[in-house]
Amino acid sequence: MASSGPRNASNSSTPKKGINLQDPYCIKRVLDDSTSEVILSRGYVENVSLSNLKMGIGIFTCAIALAAQFYPKKFPANASFLVSCIILYPPSFLRQKMLNFSTYLIMNVILQYIILTKEKQHILFTHPFPGSFTSTGLAISSKLPRYSDMYTLRIASCDPKSVSANPPVEITKSVTKWFTKDGVLAEGIFWDDVESLLDDYEKGSRKSK
Repeated sequence: MASSGPRNASNSSTPKKGINLQDPYCIKRVLDDSTSEVILSRGYVENVSLSNLKMGIGIFTCAIALAAQFYPKKFPANASFLVSCIILYPPSFLRQKMLNFSTYLIMNVILQYIILTKEKQHILFTHPFPGSFTSTGLAISSKLPRYSDMYTLRIASCDPKSVSANPPVEITKSVTKWFTKDGVLAEGIFWDDVESLLDDYEKGSRKSK
């Protein structure tokens, strides 16, 4: 296990609470959050466009559900009119439920498409580095397979086809290199590894020339 040497004085004065090392989801969340802190501390600005799109779709779906639930039109009481409604089109309340369900289904399909094709395993997207000539930001992704202690962190371009995109870089290490036996993240060691990986990515354009 890694030693819990603090990265700076503030870390040493703040007691860290250990996590359950038997919980891979918790381990990945801690490492992902720390990775985002490192990247943003280097001056990159998070791009929340995709998150806002997903949130907007969710809000729209909820709005449709509320509209269908509290639609003011009452169910027709006239029998002959009811028969005509059944023949010509579903009753008003059924029509609302069908609209609600179809809208929910469509929005859910769109969300799943975004997750599978755009979000994938990414934990952070950024805008191009402020003041740089590059036109594309970073796409940070990670994975920690089930029943495995090997954590993979990958830094790539948001637009791999861009002429300013650098070759992707990645690192794979056992999580035991970054956590103490008490489940405390050795921030200094992990931060250094992430910063080294980011340095390798930023040097990629120079190496490729």
